[in-house]
Amino acid sequence: MEAFYIVVLVSTALVLLAAFSSLLAFRFGAPLLLLFLAIGLLAGVDGLGIEFSNNYLAYILGSIALAVILFDSGFGTTIHAFKLAAIPSLTLASIGVLITAGLFAVAAMWLLNFSWLEGLLLGSIVASTDAAAVFFLLRIGGINIRDKVRSTLEVESGTNDPMAIFLTIALVELLASGEGYAGINIGMLAMFIQEMGLGVILGLLGGMMIAQVVGRLDTDRGLTPIFVLGLAMLVFSFAGAVGGSGFLAVYVAGIYAGNRKLPALGSIKRFQDGMTWLAQIIMFLVLGLLATPSQFPAIILPAVALALFLIVVARPLAIWLSLLPFDYTQQEIGFVAWVGLRGAVSILLAIMPILGGLQNGQIFFNTAFIIVLVSLLIQGWTIKPVAKKLGLIIPPRMGAVDKVEVDLPGAANHELLSYRVIKDSPILRGERIPRWATPSLVIRDGKSMRYQYAGRLRENDLVYLFIVPSYSRLLDRLFASRAPVDADDAEFFGAFALSPARPAADLDAAYGPGLLNESERGLTIAELMKQRLGGKADYADRVRLGSIILIVRDLDDQDHITSVGMSLEAVEPAITLPIFINLHDIVQRIRDRLKGRKTPEAIAVSAPDPDENAPENRG
Repeated sequence: MEAFYIVVLVSTALVLLAAFSSLLAFRFGAPLLLLFLAIGLLAGVDGLGIEFSNNYLAYILGSIALAVILFDSGFGTTIHAFKLAAIPSLTLASIGVLITAGLFAVAAMWLLNFSWLEGLLLGSIVASTDAAAVFFLLRIGGINIRDKVRSTLEVESGTNDPMAIFLTIALVELLASGEGYAGINIGMLAMFIQEMGLGVILGLLGGMMIAQVVGRLDTDRGLTPIFVLGLAMLVFSFAGAVGGSGFLAVYVAGIYAGNRKLPALGSIKRFQDGMTWLAQIIMFLVLGLLATPSQFPAIILPAVALALFLIVVARPLAIWLSLLPFDYTQQEIGFVAWVGLRGAVSILLAIMPILGGLQNGQIFFNTAFIIVLVSLLIQGWTIKPVAKKLGLIIPPRMGAVDKVEVDLPGAANHELLSYRVIKDSPILRGERIPRWATPSLVIRDGKSMRYQYAGRLRENDLVYLFIVPSYSRLLDRLFASRAPVDADDAEFFGAFALSPARPAADLDAAYGPGLLNESERGLTIAELMKQRLGGKADYADRVRLGSIILIVRDLDDQDHITSVGMSLEAVEPAITLPIFINLHDIVQRIRDRLKGRKTPEAIAVSAPDPDENAPENRG
C-alpha cells in the first residue's frame, strides 16, 4: 500500500506540474505539448530517476488518450468546416501521408543505413501530423486564419492518423515475418479498404447511437457527459475489435454527434475540454517517461537531419503535390506545409517496432522521439510568425466577447445565454436587442432586476437572454468590444472597394475576357462570389478571377455580402516558394505569357471608397 500511495503521489505531482506549466506556455508562447514532453523526460530514468519501461502499457494508455482527443476534435468540428475542406484534407490524409513516407524513406536509407522497408516504416511513423498539437495551436493559440485553411489543417490532422497507423502496423508485421518484399500482396490493400470502410461506417452508426441515446436520456446532468464519452469509447473499441479503424470511427462519431443538438451541450463540451487536456498531459508525460535521453547522442545528428528533411523537403513536396488540383493560394499551401507538427502519435507508433521485436526497434523509437522534439521546437514556436509573414492572419471581425452558455433542462428549442456588457460594445452605444432574443434578467452591482426595469445597460452588467439555438453568433456582435485594427488591414482586404451589387460582367470587361462563363455574366459580384464559394461566403473569403482576387470584407446577419475588396496582386505572392504554385496559377501564367499580360491598373473598375475603407466599417 505504501508503494501504491507513492505512485499516486508522484503521478499526481507530474500531472499538476504539467497543468501549471500551461501558464508559462500561454505567457511566453511556448509549445505547450513540448513542455509536457520535457517534464516527462526530466522525471524519467535520466532525470529524477523514475524508471518506466513498459512499452505495452504506454501504447495502451497512449491509444486511449488519442481516442479521447480525436473524439473531442471531431465533436468540435462543424459540418460546414468539414464540407469546406473534406476532399483536400482527405487527399492530404491519404496520398499526402504516402508521399511523405516514401520521400522520407529515401533519406532514412542514406542517413541511417536502413533498408527501403525500414526507411518506409520510419517514414510512416512520422508521416502524420499530430491532432493534439494542431488543434491546440489553432484553437487555443490565438491564430486567426481563414476558415478554409484552418478546416483543412484540423480535418487533415484528425483523419491522417488511421493511414499512418495502418502503414506502421503492416510494415512491422512484414519486417517481423522476414518475408521482405515478397510479403507485399493484394491482401494489404483489401485490409486497408476494410479498416477505413468499417471505420467510416461504424463511426457514422456510432455517432447516430450517441445522439439517439443521449437525446432520450432522462438522467442527472452530471452523468450526460460521462454517457457521451463512454459511448464514444465503445465505438472506438468495437470498431477496432471487428477489424475497422477505431481512431477513424471515433473521429467520425465525434463529427456526427457534435453537429446534433444534444441536451446539456454546454456541460458536455466543458467536460470534454477537461478530459482532452488530461488525455494530452497523460499521453505526453508517459511517452516522455518512456524515453531514455542518454541513448540520443548516438543518433542525434542523423535524427536531426531527418527532422529537417521532413520539415523542409518531404512535407512541403507532399503537400504541394496533394493540393495541386485544388484552389489554394501559394501562401496557403506554404502554411499548410509548415503546420506539419509531429507529436505524441509519432512517438506512440514508434513503440510498435519494439513490440514487434524488430532488430532496430529502439533506434526507431529514439529517432522518432528526436524528430518530434525538433518539430515542436521549430514549427511549434514559429506557426504564428509564419502565418503573419505569409499574410494569412485575418483581421478580427469583432473584439472580445464575455459570454456564458447556461444549460436548460429539456429546452431543445431555446438557449439561455449570459453576456457581460463590455466597454465600447455596440449594445453600450445604443444598439437594440433583436426581437428574436428575449432578455429576462440583468445583474448590476450584485443586484438582480428585470430587464424592463433596468433602464439603459451599463458597462459590466450581466444580461441573461433566451434565444433560438444557432443565433448566438448574431448576438455576439452586439456585446463584443471593438475589433483591434492593424495598419496593414487595407493590404489584406485589397486596394479597391467594390459594390457587391455591381454586375459581375464589369469585371470581365475590365480584366478579361475569359474570367466568367456564360452562366455567370448575369450575376452580381456578390452572387458570383457566393456561387464560386460553394453557396456560402464567410468573412475574409477570397475568390480568384484571373489576375485579381475578390475579398469578402463584411457580411450582414443573414450572411449576405455587404462589402467587397479587390486585390490587384493575385498571382505574385508576398513570400512563398515556387513549388507551391497550383494548377490554376500555372495555367493562368501560361495564358498571360501567350497573350501578353494586361496590367490591372489599366482599367479601374471603381475607385476606393474612403468611407468603406475606414477601419470602423470593416471591423
